[in-house]
Amino acid sequence: MASISIKVEFSGGLELLFSNERLHRLTIASIVPIDNHTPKSEEIIEGETKLVDVTFLIHYLRDNLLKERVELFMENNTVRPGILVLINDTDWELEGEGEYVLKDGDDIVFISTLHGG
Repeated sequence: MASISIKVEFSGGLELLFSNERLHRLTIASIVPIDNHTPKSEEIIEGETKLVDVTFLIHYLRDNLLKERVELFMENNTVRPGILVLINDTDWELEGEGEYVLKDGDDIVFISTLHGG
């Protein structure tokens, strides 16, 4: 199965939810289930598939790297309001948000803009 390598970074406090690690280098399948189910590495993907996109990445991060408090990262199958997502230093809203198809070498950054007070 073909795969891609990407860099994922967390800042603004989000890194605390991901083992206090800001930078993660990931290798993920380039073809994934259309329902964003995150299969184990040996699991054969059955059913409809799609090219790996940011929506799948968000689910993958939740299922594989997030250590606590999913509600601080995800809401309604996407990142919660107040999290800025950059794709190769560009706001993801300009790149198609969750529908952006990931490419080998992409740099995805998640920044929390929420602060306690």
